Amino acid sequence: MSGGVSGALTEDERRAIEADCARLIALYANLNDEARWEEAAALYAPDGLMTRPTAPDAPIVGQDAILAAFRARPPRTTRHVCSNVVIDVESADSARGTSAMLLFTGAPAPLVGSFHDRFVRTPQGWRFSERRGTLLFQP
Repeated sequence: MSGGVSGALTEDERRAIEADCARLIALYANLNDEARWEEAAALYAPDGLMTRPTAPDAPIVGQDAILAAFRARPPRTTRHVCSNVVIDVESADSARGTSAMLLFTGAPAPLVGSFHDRFVRTPQGWRFSERRGTLLFQP
């Protein structure tokens, strides 16, 4: 937890934010694997930014662009496994987090990487303001 504004939060409030953001990470993985693109894109703030682990230098900005990028994917079966989730609460309305990611695609070896996230509280609840994926091992 950072100093400053987040110090005004109670431990229960901080834990609730951590849980909400960790749930967002898991929900995103599940929706992605189920090809539920509209729901996955809706987990971003309207001006949210996404970079795929396979294209970390090609940011996609905005829910509409993120949805279009999901829809442009060729059909495939995937299983994202996210773990080692650590959420740092910055304030009542912002947090950041990291997680490890394994992506199984039916290839002989899974892709191994991580996500670096920024979260923002919106009227719809917590959303990704940034989700930056990277690969640790290049395919």
